Amino acid sequence: MLDAFLSYIQYGMYHVLNVNAYDHILFLIVLTIPYLFKDWKRILFLVTIFVIGHSVSLAFATYDVISVSNKWIEFLIPMTILIIALFNVFTAGKKTQNKKVGLLFFITLFFGLIHGLGFVNVFESTISKSESKLISLLEISLGIEVGQLIVVFIILFLAFLCQTLFRFSKRDWVMVISAIVVGLLIPMLIKSNIFA
Repeated sequence: MLDAFLSYIQYGMYHVLNVNAYDHILFLIVLTIPYLFKDWKRILFLVTIFVIGHSVSLAFATYDVISVSNKWIEFLIPMTILIIALFNVFTAGKKTQNKKVGLLFFITLFFGLIHGLGFVNVFESTISKSESKLISLLEISLGIEVGQLIVVFIILFLAFLCQTLFRFSKRDWVMVISAIVVGLLIPMLIKSNIFA
């Protein structure tokens, strides 16, 4: 029982930390870069809201409550990341990040729902038929939360280094990293074949 629990926690962490499926990391990058360590409560809240959305849509899809074409999901996941990256570009250096927490809350929840749908096939192939889907889902979700917090810590640490040691302005940090993420998203969007 404990072995299965730890195995699913590790699997959830791997889902986030897997560099071959780097869309999750890109999402966390654009979500986190406008913030500093002092904003940890807000970041924890956003990351947890994302996991809740991810878990809800995964549960709904697993129990056949909803079904969305993989073609759309492959398109919508990079689009969600692109939207936040562009939001960062247009609000870099402004106080908008602090004022729009309610908007960011709903956007993050919605994006969690989208990303959860992209994980359905992998989740269903991971669990055995004898296991409780709901328990496995919760264990994997906990692993996803831990994995996300690891990525967020690394991003905040890099932001701290760049903004204190290398004297990047916060605005430049957000603009440059967002632009890099946008550049990485373009191939993903082209590959999605949504209009094919």
